[in-house]
Amino acid sequence: MSNVLEAFYTAGIAVKIITGDNATTTAAIAKQIGFRGFEKSISGLELLKLSDGEILKIVKDTNVYTRMFPEAKLKVIEAFKSNGEIVAMVGDGVNDGPALKAAHIGIAMGTKGTEIAKQAASLILKDDDLSKMVDAVAMGRRIYANLKKAIQYIISIHIPIILTVFLPLALGWIYPNIFSPIHIIFMELIMGPTCSIIYENEPIEKNSMFQKPRPFSSTFFNINELATSIIQGLVITLGSLLIYTYAVDQGYSEALTRTMVFTVLITANIVLTLVNRSFFFSILTTSKYKNDLVFLIVGVTISITGILLYVKPISSFFQFETLELQQLSMCCAAGILSVIWYELVKWQKRVKENRKAAALEKIHLL
Repeated sequence: MSNVLEAFYTAGIAVKIITGDNATTTAAIAKQIGFRGFEKSISGLELLKLSDGEILKIVKDTNVYTRMFPEAKLKVIEAFKSNGEIVAMVGDGVNDGPALKAAHIGIAMGTKGTEIAKQAASLILKDDDLSKMVDAVAMGRRIYANLKKAIQYIISIHIPIILTVFLPLALGWIYPNIFSPIHIIFMELIMGPTCSIIYENEPIEKNSMFQKPRPFSSTFFNINELATSIIQGLVITLGSLLIYTYAVDQGYSEALTRTMVFTVLITANIVLTLVNRSFFFSILTTSKYKNDLVFLIVGVTISITGILLYVKPISSFFQFETLELQQLSMCCAAGILSVIWYELVKWQKRVKENRKAAALEKIHLL
């Protein structure tokens, strides 16, 4: 039980005891299992004598509630909710029914729980194993993080595709129709599996269970996350358009220019997939994550791109020309550099986090 409590504390989740037992028994058990704040408690009768405003204040720093009955339990749950907290209530008895129903997430015991508790709850712990709650929190954070990675990837990679098509046409450049619908469709076919297969199967990051829960009122993306995706997309756009202007300055044909710009975008797409597997840990760290589908999808993408560029009937259909080694190297370098710069940003984040951790440890030692 102490390991479960420690996991909750580490994840930034506050734990409260709401019980029908007396204060002495509850404090003794709470101390034995390593429960924080067992010294201070309030009974159900004492709680109901307080005004609603006083209850809102007292629940902020009281972790143990004893001699509780249904009305008192419900008051505590409603107070937490009024304070903007996301409330998960675990119970097994008939008296827990109203509180389980009122909580954001009611959790009933599957073995010891009464039928009323199970019907009032949102979830049921099949084996009455509280450690499964820790696993559920970890799984939820993993799903949430992976969904955000997939959407940020979509934003970042669509910006250069849109701008690379739009800007030459809008500005009247020499090759205004650099991409046709068939090229866009192919790139979309690459991006689909990346989102739905690679990011869906990403494992939980090792720092996920050390982060505080997000506020109930928070939006899906904060301004920094959205700005990151936009900036990534704009830098990739810059890389592809620089290759475009270089090809035009060299007097290359429209087909060769198209091939070079297309290669930049495909390269950037592959590197972006790898870089955005984490917005904190380096690409070297994420390369060790257990997700074999990454190498499968990247390998298939590289293979198909090679066929498009170097198998004559297919390259002709896509209006591509064969790239020389120097041209191919230049396009790959532009695609890599337009994405890999974000590794420096992640390095700065890690340095800042390490300094913060070192400072907190120093304060603790003092």
